[in-house]
Amino acid sequence: MSLDYIQFGFSTFIFKIIMFAPLVPVMGERAVLGLTGYVINNIAFVFAAMYLYWLSVTVLKDRDAALRASLLFCFNPASIFYSSIYTESLYALFSIGGLYHLVSGNNKIAVPWFALSGFARSNGVINAGYICFQTMHQACDSILRKKAFLTMKILTGGALHCIFIFTPFLAFQVYGYNNICVGHSPDNMRPWCKAKVPLLYNYIQSHYWGVGFLRYFQFKQLPNFLLASPILSLALCSIVNYAKSEPEKFFSLGFCASTKDKNYAAVLFIPEASLRANITIDKTSSKIQDKINLRPKKPRMKEDSPALLSESSDKIGYLSVFVLPFILHLGFLAATAFFVMHVQVATRFLSSSPPLYWFAAHIMKSLDNRRWGYLIWAYSASYILLGSLLFSNFYPFT
Repeated sequence: MSLDYIQFGFSTFIFKIIMFAPLVPVMGERAVLGLTGYVINNIAFVFAAMYLYWLSVTVLKDRDAALRASLLFCFNPASIFYSSIYTESLYALFSIGGLYHLVSGNNKIAVPWFALSGFARSNGVINAGYICFQTMHQACDSILRKKAFLTMKILTGGALHCIFIFTPFLAFQVYGYNNICVGHSPDNMRPWCKAKVPLLYNYIQSHYWGVGFLRYFQFKQLPNFLLASPILSLALCSIVNYAKSEPEKFFSLGFCASTKDKNYAAVLFIPEASLRANITIDKTSSKIQDKINLRPKKPRMKEDSPALLSESSDKIGYLSVFVLPFILHLGFLAATAFFVMHVQVATRFLSSSPPLYWFAAHIMKSLDNRRWGYLIWAYSASYILLGSLLFSNFYPFT
């Protein structure tokens, strides 16, 4: 039993006690547990869609694109897992909610949400990558300003945040080791107990599920690769399209920029107070310059920009510089799904990644790509129908 199902079972049990305990004499405990899990998943899915909309508005600065992306998420090809008793809805809620709080400058809220996503699914630990990306840019900004103490503070804080996000995964490993390995003779121990770093989850995936680098590249698995090809193709196209549009920022991870965009690396993820101070300084400087030049002030567009984002970006929507960390995260997930995991799981493994829906919304907005937009909707509808038929009848589907 993996970590995500332990957590989901615990939350279902608590919710059953609080909300549906009176129904136990009427329906039976097993039926009430099933009903509770169904209700939890669907409520979490609704809130996940809401958070995706808020995140999209914040990052894309385009309400139409944000609404379109949220609708696509509501009808995503892995919808069967979001409406059945699985952990995808909880993971999407905590993961996307954490991202919203992160880009809003609320790290104290974002980090616990990322940790909770690790309780929902083990791949929640990958969300620590956002904290690493933020820490790198904050540290780089402080180094350029020659503030050694601030740099150490930023690096220490980022490391502690990442450790906190990894806590659920590590706790599960400790739980498994204490229950299976401690108190047994070396001859009766499982092989993973004797490893230098005993990881229960890795052993289960490798030994029982055959998960490993290129281990799924077999001719008999070709149908599964075909099953996952649409979502992987969409992910690849979104990454390639962004890389072609912003090659300098993409390949330099945002650290290198042109003269026009020289401050982009610093404004991707910098502390809220520092950014506000910089904005105040910029406004004051512009007022002084206007008085000196005796030029009328240009009207400024009011955007719903969070504390973490800067007004210096010349692009909105999917090609905004602020989409970069999400694209990098999606690239890592897609590569892991294709080369390491059971590839058919990619459909639901990538389903909570915001850039997929931002890119699809970007395609649909263009009149020249309407056919691709219709194709995306047809793909989602067919997989919803196919998944509902196969999954409910215990046939393999992602």
